[in-house]
Amino acid sequence: MERSRKQPNDAFAGEARGEPAPRALWWGSAGLVLGVLGTSVLVTGTDRGWRLPVGVVLVLAQACALRWQARSPVAVLAVNAVTGLSVWALLPAVSLTGALLAAQVTLCVLSATRPRRVSVWALAAMCLPALPAFGAGGPAGLTVYLLTVVLAWTAGQWRRAQQARTRAEARRAVVEERARIAREVHDVVAHTLSVMVIQAGAADDVFTERPEQAREALRAIETGARSALGELRLLLRAFGPDAGQEGPGEPWEQGPSLARLDELADTVRATGMTVHVHRHGDTDALPTAVDLAAYRIVQEAFTNTLRHAVGADEVSVRVTVEGEAGGEGECVKVRVVDNGRTRQGGSARPGAGRGLVGMKERARLVGGSLRAGPLPAGGFEVAARLPVRDAS
Repeated sequence: MERSRKQPNDAFAGEARGEPAPRALWWGSAGLVLGVLGTSVLVTGTDRGWRLPVGVVLVLAQACALRWQARSPVAVLAVNAVTGLSVWALLPAVSLTGALLAAQVTLCVLSATRPRRVSVWALAAMCLPALPAFGAGGPAGLTVYLLTVVLAWTAGQWRRAQQARTRAEARRAVVEERARIAREVHDVVAHTLSVMVIQAGAADDVFTERPEQAREALRAIETGARSALGELRLLLRAFGPDAGQEGPGEPWEQGPSLARLDELADTVRATGMTVHVHRHGDTDALPTAVDLAAYRIVQEAFTNTLRHAVGADEVSVRVTVEGEAGGEGECVKVRVVDNGRTRQGGSARPGAGRGLVGMKERARLVGGSLRAGPLPAGGFEVAARLPVRDAS
């Protein structure tokens, strides 16, 4: 974070740690000064003897100084203002606005890259030659000069505001991504803990009469705990200062995916519930967002079944990829059905509201839809349709 604070706020500021401005900025501003001011000096200084070469040298000095305008805009502004006034003094036929063109360009850069209090003082300093402009060109000369100076400062302020909006959007994207990661970890840990609670209860029930089954339940609890700890480590890496900088010997574990659906089903089977998994179509080439959303929907549906389905002992999962690969109609359909009952005959199981909202939000984020509710013949259904192309 400290290194990012030292970097300039704007593209005008060039590379980090005070290096010269980008070549495109320097070439563009120097080309403008040489093309406009340089041409004016050559035209008006033809019959001025020694003043012409001196004026040319001053123009070249301004163009060279522009190379450091992003690193030290205040100093470059002072240099360009002095050399510009010198050009105007040597060749009065050159307008004051034209002679100070390089200074105006630097004022724009300064306004974009430095705090407003600094740029306001620079703007005030650039307005000081207004009196000579009035004396040389009258009201028209004064108006043109002040207008160009204010426009240069305003253009820098607009650029600064634009960059501030860009940074704000980037920060918001980071916050949203971290919130999404936190939701992912919540889903995983909540599911794992639900399974562990049920397994612990089952182990306690059969500890004396069937010790081997109790040992299997305890081993499943250990496996679930390790999985939850792994997910928490991923969360800490994502929020840690060295996020994204994996060292040797620290590879990321395989993330949630439909390829791990059987592993997920095994954790539910360990509670004594019968789980049927059916796949139709190729799920290996799905976009990551769709793959993750489908996995999380199945996981949350399992969690709801374990927590809220009264008398449920069987759950069926069907994942179907429909449509031509890469075509507009390609989508993933996920259907999870259990044979449990709702406690009060409502449209949703008590306590499952947050889980249902989470599943619907996951489907919505990839452009899909989800419905959930009790079936007429008994049981509870979660059905989602996730388009592939929208998330690609």
